[in-house]
Amino acid sequence: MTHPNLTIVDHPLVQHKLALMRDVRTPSQDFRRLLREISLLLTYEAARDLPLADQRITTPLTDMDAPMLAGADPVVVSILRAGNGLLDGVLDVIPTAKVGFVGLYRDEATLKPVQYYCKLPPEMRGRLVIAVDPMLATGNSSAAAVSLLKEAGASDICLICLLAAPEGVECMAREHPDVRIVTASLDSHLNEKGYIVPGLGDAGDRIFGTV
Repeated sequence: MTHPNLTIVDHPLVQHKLALMRDVRTPSQDFRRLLREISLLLTYEAARDLPLADQRITTPLTDMDAPMLAGADPVVVSILRAGNGLLDGVLDVIPTAKVGFVGLYRDEATLKPVQYYCKLPPEMRGRLVIAVDPMLATGNSSAAAVSLLKEAGASDICLICLLAAPEGVECMAREHPDVRIVTASLDSHLNEKGYIVPGLGDAGDRIFGTV
């Protein structure tokens, strides 16, 4: 099963930076910088359909009707803790976005998500909601987070992830086929511990230096 709304961003800059991030020799400070840089490029794709409306402005030469963002500010939701590695890059591109957080950890025995925190902006309806999490592995955590966003009223949701596994994409296709997924790579498979292969290891550990 493939997700009907999966976009793989194969831009050369994205693929080059991703290759550096995969390298086990890349230290945490470089990993964090590269992740932020890639998140900028992925956000452009996630925000492709934001509405525009003409506004009258004055250039140094003349007056003109110029297209500018219209409607309610988007919301960015970080799926903790690794989602914070993408958050700043998204906010660099959309600085007016509201920010929410969903805390989930994976039970290592069952690979199922366990919620421990949820703080979302009060009004989610009528806004683009961008959920960020570097790894779409089993898909269980992402699907659970998206369910929370829908319960809060969100309907236009895009998930930005650095890497996706086929198993995670299939999970999202079953649970949330209406949610767009923007990723830098669809990798081969999950190993017996639920890690993406070839992957880049545990994204949270590599972001925060807790390996």
